Amino acid sequence: MLKSIPVLITCLLFYCKVNAQQADSTLKRSTVKSLTDKQYNALLKGEDLYGMPVVAELNHFPMPDKVIKYKKELDLSPAQITKIGAIATELHRKRVEMGTFIITNEETLDKLFRKQRLNNGDVIFYATRSGLYYGELRNAILQACLSTGDLLAPQQIKKLETLQNRN
Repeated sequence: MLKSIPVLITCLLFYCKVNAQQADSTLKRSTVKSLTDKQYNALLKGEDLYGMPVVAELNHFPMPDKVIKYKKELDLSPAQITKIGAIATELHRKRVEMGTFIITNEETLDKLFRKQRLNNGDVIFYATRSGLYYGELRNAILQACLSTGDLLAPQQIKKLETLQNRN
């Protein structure tokens, strides 16, 4: 009987772990072979998985949503909050738009390769188009960082970086 207790406990722990790892039902499964579920959902939600703002952030041009998160600590003026909020809203819209375009382009590439109905011209066109979509997305992110940085005083940027390094 004592030998069966560890087996029972192990089974119970395994069941709890498996149960805890069940996927969130609100997330969509990727219908595109070339995109993982995580990538697919991030593109649909306008989230960044690719570290696109890093060059701006390393050079003291923050993402607008990060600034809004610390608006009280940074003592943002009402005008700054309004302008940076508008930048964040437009950036999110653009990220979702480009994410949808990227997904559609990947679906088209998958379909063409799966049906074996493509030629060099098709590959060049859709591969280049993919690069353009990622480039437009990165441009939107970097432009938002530039605009946000221009609205902040140097001491606000310094304080934001200090706050982010603490978290």
